This record gives sequence, structure tokens and C-alpha cells, in this order.
Amino acid sequence: MSRSVLKSLAAGLVLSACSAQPAPAQLPATQQAGAVSFKVVSVVDELAFPLSIAFLPDGEMLVAEKAGTLRRVKNGVLNPTPISGIPAVHSRGQGGLHEVTPHPQFATNKLIYIAYAKMMEGGKATTVLSRGRLEGNALVDLKEIFVAQTNSSAGQHFGGRIAFDNNGYLYLSVGDRGAPPSGDLEAHPAQNSGNHQGTINRLHDDGRVPTDNPFVGQAGKLPEIWSYGHRNPQGLIVHPTTGAVFDVEHGPRGGDELNLVQKGKNYGWPVITYGINYSGTPITEERSRPGMEQPVKYWVPSIATSGLMVYTGDKFPSWKGSVFVGGLAGQQLARVTLDGNTFKSEETLLAGVVGRIRDVRQGPDGFIYLAIDKNGGPGSIVRLEPAAK
Repeated sequence: MSRSVLKSLAAGLVLSACSAQPAPAQLPATQQAGAVSFKVVSVVDELAFPLSIAFLPDGEMLVAEKAGTLRRVKNGVLNPTPISGIPAVHSRGQGGLHEVTPHPQFATNKLIYIAYAKMMEGGKATTVLSRGRLEGNALVDLKEIFVAQTNSSAGQHFGGRIAFDNNGYLYLSVGDRGAPPSGDLEAHPAQNSGNHQGTINRLHDDGRVPTDNPFVGQAGKLPEIWSYGHRNPQGLIVHPTTGAVFDVEHGPRGGDELNLVQKGKNYGWPVITYGINYSGTPITEERSRPGMEQPVKYWVPSIATSGLMVYTGDKFPSWKGSVFVGGLAGQQLARVTLDGNTFKSEETLLAGVVGRIRDVRQGPDGFIYLAIDKNGGPGSIVRLEPAAK
């Protein structure tokens, strides 16, 4: 694509995650998406910048707040006392307590995983994965089981999303830590599998490295890495039916991506991208290159993808199998349909209606739950329910 075309694209693009937009004062009336009527119901308000929500087997909800507090919500009631035992979290810029996830066998082992930004020596920060046991209102026996090898004092692009597959393997995203795409693009940290910047990592549930990971035993490559060449993955799932791994990641100005994450593959950042610099200048002329993966779906302009879910419930039958992607820019929820692993269609829900969507989850009740960030003010959890006919 030529520089002139890129510059013309720039005029219509918006900044992604950093765009400040006013939050609505109250929840909307019934919404319509195709033939589906639904309403937005408040679950809990007055949260402090919620980044992640997770459900326990009994339906209780855990909410991770950016500054490093982990909250419990039961039957719509927020426990006023945060869960104790959370380590110091580096809450600066985009860093914070990014994700909370229960172990697939939580009902018997009570294990909880948290991914967060941590300050290291020399003013550098990185992404850490820790595991502990939830006893009462405390996380006990907490242990760091993965510390990303990164080299950045930047305050952005930590990643920090967790997903388990059906075989018990754990996947963790790590962002490129804001490394600028300049000079020799092939020398960018996200193109170097000798560090964890811009990677999806695959671990056993205790942090050990699976022996069949793609770079095990290769000199100069880190064995935890499953895929690389990512920018800032802020949504990560394993498809509940097919077992395929997907992520969504922020592009720069344009070029957000939904990717099918595969073993050992290179996702191209920043050598290939559909985005441009925030200044409007091009990053690269290349949109594709042999040996680098294409996204399943990309967004120009950016929606600032955040949160990812495949809907399997029965409350919205026509949405079963749809992939839901939260958006910060435009305050929107994208419903993406796939044919296998191929993009088929997209529908935009809730544009400008509820706030910046940080996480998307299906509850045990089959409703869709959203974590909402209201531009630094009190955040909230809302759910989507079918409207009465």
C-alpha cells in the first residue's frame, strides 16, 4: 500500500485505547441487534477500574481492579472487603492487575491465577503470573510461576490475559511493552523469540514448560513461547468446542487483530500491520509476508479490542457460537461470526452506550457480562439479558 493511501486512511482513523470519551449517565432502554432484542442490566457499580471478571462454580464473581484489588460479588452484592494476599501491583499507565482466572478444577483445588504488572530492578516493569489458593476472603500460598523476560520501563502493553485449554495447559499473553516500531523492524523485540515481548506463552498449570512447546531446546529462544510477533494481546480464549486458541490485540492507529494462535507461528508485528503510527506516518509498506500469519479479522479504524469470549449459552440462541470482542474506542461490543476459523461477518452492539468495555464473559446463567471502564471514574459490571417479548 502506498504512502499516499496510508495518509488518506489516517484522516479517518481514531486513536485506539487512549481515546477519552464521555460515559453515558444511565443505562439504556432496550437495544436491538438484528432480530435480537436485549436489555442492559446493572450488576454492580462503584468499582475502581475493573479489568477482568471471572466466575466461580457457585456463580460468585471475582473482579480484578487495575490498582491491584480483587473483589467478590455474590448475588449482585459487592463484598466491601477486598480479598487479601494480593501482591504489590505496578499500576502505572496501562499496567495493573490485568486478569483473574480460576483453575478448571477450582471446585476441588481452590486455585486462583492472577496476571499483573510488577516493578523489577532498574525501574523496569514486566508481566507476572502467580497462583494461590482461595481460602475464605484470602489468597494464600501465593507463588510466582512465570515472570516475563522483558526489558522496558514503558507503562504500556503488558498483555496479561490467561486461558486454559481442555488438556489443562495454560496460555498467557505478554505485550511488546511499548517498544517503538522504528529502524530495523525485523530487530524489534516482538520478532525475537529470545525474550517474552509480544508473545503468547504455554505452560503447565504449575508454571512448568511443556516439552512439546515449539522452542524447547533451541538456543537463544525461550521455551515458554507458543507464538510471537504480537503487539498487545488484551483478549485470549480457547474455543470451548474446537479447542482453537484465539487472541485479540491492539494495533497502533488501525490494525487491531483477531488471530488464530498456532504453535510456533509469527504474527508479524511490526514487520507487517494494517495500522499506522499515531502521528499518521506509515510503519511499514508491507501487509503480508511469507512466514508471517494473517489475522482472522482486522479493524481499521481501531476499536481498541479488549476482552474476548465465545458464546455457548441458551439465553441468546441465535448468538450461539459467536465471538464477542470488547472495544474501548467507540465503547462498543463486536459480535463476530466465523465459518470454522474463517471470518464470516461482524455486527456492532452498544456503540457509545455503556462505556469502554474491558472484559466480556459468559456467566453460569447464560447471560453476557461486561466489565466497564468509565474513563477513570467509577467502573461497573453490567449484563445483557433478552428483552421481554
